[in-house]
Amino acid sequence: MVEVLTFGEPMGLMAADEVKPLKDVEHFTRYVCGAEVNFSVGLSRLGHSVAYISRVGADPFGEHICDFLAENKISHEYVTVDKEYLTGMQLKAKVEDGDPLVVNFRKNSAFSHFNPAELEKIDWTGVKHVHVTGISAALSKSCREAAGKLMDMAKAHGIMVSFDPNLRPALWPDKNEMVQVLNDLAAKADIVLPGVGEGQTLMGSSDPEKIADFYLNQGAKAVVVKVGAKGSFVKTSDGEKFVSPGFKVDKVVDTVGAGDGFAVGTISALLEGLSLKDAARRGAAIGALAVMAAGDNEGLPTREKLSVFMDK
Repeated sequence: MVEVLTFGEPMGLMAADEVKPLKDVEHFTRYVCGAEVNFSVGLSRLGHSVAYISRVGADPFGEHICDFLAENKISHEYVTVDKEYLTGMQLKAKVEDGDPLVVNFRKNSAFSHFNPAELEKIDWTGVKHVHVTGISAALSKSCREAAGKLMDMAKAHGIMVSFDPNLRPALWPDKNEMVQVLNDLAAKADIVLPGVGEGQTLMGSSDPEKIADFYLNQGAKAVVVKVGAKGSFVKTSDGEKFVSPGFKVDKVVDTVGAGDGFAVGTISALLEGLSLKDAARRGAAIGALAVMAAGDNEGLPTREKLSVFMDK
């Protein structure tokens, strides 16, 4: 019995140890990556129970991912093993500032062959929240169908659903298709977590309130618009709106995973019955901690580390 379900592709990540073009790097460190992996790890470190719904290959990356999930107390009872297709992987460059180059090897991966019928085996007992990102929908028609079906199933059970667009334009054949599909998925969510850049792409404005209004008009109960280091703009369907400030970051080490950290903070706080203001503040704190560590999920804090950071 778990509190939270999430759906997505976990991948092997080979992160460069040297600041060089990827073709020249000789030494890498292995990690596990994926937006939903980061979300799951973050929630687990804060003491919440999470189950990951996915598919990996019968290969060393797939085996390592299942071990990693178990080590992080994330249930992988809904992770199936595919004997025909391989686990996806990424190479990530090391940079001294800015966003690192990430190269995906995920086309035709095991996860891209996920069968929506596998969702029928979910035990919904005790589930309080379902979190979906827009990445899965880019990978195949079956993944897209599964993402929408999972959200519909959750709503049918009266369970809160959050959606993070997590734009990956390189994974989509067409921008218009990406916009249509992601906005359709967002319409199934209670909480939508777009960034201002994502808003510009998905609905044509970088104004946080206009972005919020767009998704509220689609049926969301709350929209939390991420505005980078400045924090977030929050607006609800009952008219509440406010700006939640960001946290000071001493040194940006790796920007990958910041948005996932924000989702961890926001959703964990709501699960604990905290207000949206407290949730947005915690989201900003964990997003800040995430960018100060190498790797996609290494900076996600325990409850003790989070308290120390937020009380500084």
